[in-house]
Amino acid sequence: EGKLKWDDRVIDTLPGFRLSDPFVTREMTIRDLLVHRSGLGLGAGDLLFWPPTTYNRHQIVERLARIPLATSFRGAYAYDNVLYLVAGEVIEKVTGQSWENYVSNRLLKRIGMSSTVVEPPAMGPERNMATPHAFVDGRVRTVKPFESDNDKPAGGILANAADIAKWMIVFLNRGKLADGSALYSEAVAKELETFVTPLPTGTPDPELQALKANFRGYALGLGVSDYRGRKLITHTGGLPGMTSRLAWLPELNVGVAVLTNQESSDAWNSIAWTVLDHYLGATDTNWVDAYSKVKSRRDADQAKADAATSAVRDTTSTPSLALTKYAGTYTDTWYGDIAITMEGGKLVMRFSKTPSLVGDMEHWQHDTFVVKWRERELRADAFVTFALNPDGSIDQGKMKAVSASTDFSFDFQDLLLKPKK
Repeated sequence: EGKLKWDDRVIDTLPGFRLSDPFVTREMTIRDLLVHRSGLGLGAGDLLFWPPTTYNRHQIVERLARIPLATSFRGAYAYDNVLYLVAGEVIEKVTGQSWENYVSNRLLKRIGMSSTVVEPPAMGPERNMATPHAFVDGRVRTVKPFESDNDKPAGGILANAADIAKWMIVFLNRGKLADGSALYSEAVAKELETFVTPLPTGTPDPELQALKANFRGYALGLGVSDYRGRKLITHTGGLPGMTSRLAWLPELNVGVAVLTNQESSDAWNSIAWTVLDHYLGATDTNWVDAYSKVKSRRDADQAKADAATSAVRDTTSTPSLALTKYAGTYTDTWYGDIAITMEGGKLVMRFSKTPSLVGDMEHWQHDTFVVKWRERELRADAFVTFALNPDGSIDQGKMKAVSASTDFSFDFQDLLLKPKK
């Protein structure tokens, strides 16, 4: 409709939008919101809505100005979710509709995705949805559905196979709908799949050599690379216990979507590449076998890394202070308040805006503790290390996930906890 251009500045639509660098704030475009090159670090700011918080979208956008940038603007790729939330706010400002209403009316209804929703149905036996599952403490079990209004623009559409197929056909048809009308133009189709942020091709594991790419980049919400000499467009999706992959080979007019209710990238990758190989006539890779071998090796490597972390622990050390001295209210510039209290002779940590982040703190070594979240399905236990002033008072605390296998959206490492005055 001509209301917005990819290279319009964000502040011209959202005058209150700010990042920590004034230059980046001034120059950030709509395109920049979507291609993960803002200068924010990997997953930066995700703790503002992951796990679900009591912040609303407007409050989250306001807090982005307090997050330090990790790299130069447009200088590096780092996946982020919070700027897609900003993009949702742009849609609301330009159209006068919420992101949910706009997507439902302008996209889902026109495509005919009648079973797809952006507002999850109420909990109960009538809820016609798959149940999410994940490995928790060594076994597969059900986990709670991730339900937050704030994650929607970054990944909050609930769909089924039939509806996803309708969307994939529209994409392959360059925006044309079944009735011949256009959902979006050919010019937009080209923009969507033209990569903006280059990515390293990397070196696949030996068993996965068929995935070796000659080029890789990130386009407008889509990854673009090559697969067996053909252009591949793809993206994955992930919430706790629910993961997915969509992949297209436009030259063959083929697409595949794999939606799962367990966190197994090996499963959905095996299915996706097997389907695409069928249409390519490729038979050189047994993807289930290949991914099984890679997973076994990576699991073993992760176990060794976790064991190495424990091996260097000084179990004879004690905290510098009495436990009560660590208790108090701490504040982080961008997240907000985090309370540490004494309960039953133990320290307990509570994130003020995140109801599920309540954990018991156990001494690890010296002035480092491990906070073990009471909701075990979070799978995100973290170290908390305190630094002291010369007079013995606490200067600051830093956090870090205990295991490298922790989801990157738990960006504990970006927090700097200062005692609240």
